[in-house]
Amino acid sequence: MNRFDQIAEAVLNGRTLSDAELRIVTEARDEDVPALSAAAFTVRRSFLGDTVTFCSIVNAKSGRCSENCAFCAQSGHHTTDAPVHDFLPLPKIVAAARRAREAGACRLGIVTSGLTPRGGDFERLVEAVAAVRAEGVLADVSPGLLDGGQIERLQAAGLAGYHHNLETSQDFFPNICTTHAWEDDALAVHQAVAAGLFVCSGGLFGLGESWEDRVDLALSLARLGVRSVPMNFLTPIPGTRLENRPILSRAESLKILALYRFLLPRAHLRVCGGRPAVFGADREAVLLSGADGLMIGDYLTTPGENPERDREAAAGLGLRLETPEDAA
Repeated sequence: MNRFDQIAEAVLNGRTLSDAELRIVTEARDEDVPALSAAAFTVRRSFLGDTVTFCSIVNAKSGRCSENCAFCAQSGHHTTDAPVHDFLPLPKIVAAARRAREAGACRLGIVTSGLTPRGGDFERLVEAVAAVRAEGVLADVSPGLLDGGQIERLQAAGLAGYHHNLETSQDFFPNICTTHAWEDDALAVHQAVAAGLFVCSGGLFGLGESWEDRVDLALSLARLGVRSVPMNFLTPIPGTRLENRPILSRAESLKILALYRFLLPRAHLRVCGGRPAVFGADREAVLLSGADGLMIGDYLTTPGENPERDREAAAGLGLRLETPEDAA
């Protein structure tokens, strides 16, 4: 049994990993990554079986965001080529739900730019949730910060899940955003978990954060009780403050997936933004790592991968595609 298998065994036995064991993961050499990924897959299979989840998003309202997140193409503080539009007409959101269902996704995230939806935009969001659910797809929202009354309204319309990323550790967050606090995001996640929602909250890697920041974020998500963790990798966008950041290597990204599988063994880990930039067409490496889900189709402002190829890769590895009925 190699040292990575020993770490996997410790996780399967419910033991908290020591700092020394965490360093074995974070300091693994590139040539050790296949063995590390295999150990992470052992944990993933033990807790989550052979099911893989596909999800998708629709950019329902784009651009002119008040927040100054350093990576974001939609921030009003940056000058980029990202699309700018008001809340999409309902038929376009329904069409996105149908495309997602036909491509194999069981969830559709309705994403709106801005710190929080107000006035007519919130009412349109409620309508969109009901319409997506009527299409046989689980309706999630990514609307920024919500209050308790807004959560209740959305739940009554058929809301399945709430998405709100913490992005990075509490200590590193001020390097990325100064227009709101990390604590605001953590409170929003806490309130959604307390309301009984399926909560999807994760991070964006490659911002310049340390391995300690990555560990701290995972531990924060564990304390909050998050069930689904999107794993995003920075695609530097011209015009943003991080436009010159290098793209993370495939090996480092796989190490991050393994680390999160060991620290969050029961959570769904979904590889989302940045997959084409980091992994290219190598779906197998992702699906044979600690991840058990993929975002299919396009991302908010960058193109995604071919959903048909994603389905073929999952089937070729003997993985079963989750359905909305499984996920409900």
